[in-house]
Amino acid sequence: MAAETLLTAGASVDLYDAMPSLGRKFLLAGRGGLNLTHSEPLPAFLARFGPAEGAVTPWIETLPPQAIRDWAAGLGVETFVGTSGRIFPTDFKAAPLLRAWLGRLRTLGLRTHPRHRWTGDAEGRRLRFETPTGPVTAEGDAVLLALGGASWPHLGSDGTWTAHLPGPIAPLAPFNCGWEIPWSPVLREKAGSPLKTVALTAGGQRVRGEIILADYGLEGSALYALSHHLAPGGRLTIDLLPDYSEAAVLETLAQRGGASLSSFLKKRFRLTPAALALLHEPPRPAGWDAPPTLALRLKALPLTLGQPRPIAEAISTAGGLAFDGLTPGLMLKARPGWFAAGEMIDWAAPTGGYLLSACLASGVQAAHGMLAFCGR
Repeated sequence: MAAETLLTAGASVDLYDAMPSLGRKFLLAGRGGLNLTHSEPLPAFLARFGPAEGAVTPWIETLPPQAIRDWAAGLGVETFVGTSGRIFPTDFKAAPLLRAWLGRLRTLGLRTHPRHRWTGDAEGRRLRFETPTGPVTAEGDAVLLALGGASWPHLGSDGTWTAHLPGPIAPLAPFNCGWEIPWSPVLREKAGSPLKTVALTAGGQRVRGEIILADYGLEGSALYALSHHLAPGGRLTIDLLPDYSEAAVLETLAQRGGASLSSFLKKRFRLTPAALALLHEPPRPAGWDAPPTLALRLKALPLTLGQPRPIAEAISTAGGLAFDGLTPGLMLKARPGWFAAGEMIDWAAPTGGYLLSACLASGVQAAHGMLAFCGR
């Protein structure tokens, strides 16, 4: 996106990529249906960036969700709003969009250099790359780094750049990831089972959606939506019956009679075997199956989080170049003429189109900063 902005302004652009082909993480984002952006009102959209909202807002205002839809349409890719408010290409695929995009960029004059890995060496704005045929150097009037975080490192974003750039750099950490909880052997047998209609609460925030029981703990979109509020040792509560009030649950439980607890809950509340296993998971308070205590447990089952899953498994990462070390145009204050964009900057957001939106918008923001630096 930075290259497109620069080329449109008449700049000459060379794009270097360590991988054999461009946009590999973009293609991964489309593996389950390319979620380009989100349709919710802009104030709610911006709030998804948590502590970085103020810094990210100028990017998003420059390239808001509707502008991303218009941009995709200009490439011949129509989009639609899903039932969750997320925005997808009509065919859900990333490859056609990427092909059309790269075709446009090359028509505009973009020169691409795959299999060029930056070594970290630089003198001024002259960079050194490793290639299959030997070292290569390149110099520009301005340099943009878009080296990613450290999730999915086999696609190129391995976080090694942190050793080559001046600070301040916040440590890279997993975000939008699974969390470990020491399940009993009984619950681990349910690994892979979804809980499709639950509500999670952490840090005073409540999210309704789906989670999945994993052998190590929990994962899923509803959990990722709370990523800003999750921490090791933190408390997470699960509402297994979000369509019922606690009073309604208690009233229904009073009608149990002599029926077994599991069969009654399955029949009256349609709880799945996975939900029942979670309800029975120790530790359980004394008298937990008495109606008042059970009603509370069904509505706010408490869990204590362990550690997040390893960063290589995460959908995205937090941490990176701190905003204190960047100008509003995303230039590194310690290296004039060097700019940064994307996930390597210290911001984070849940899944739902926010990640890709901010990455694209940061490319536009950095390109504007580069043009200003070069006097254009």
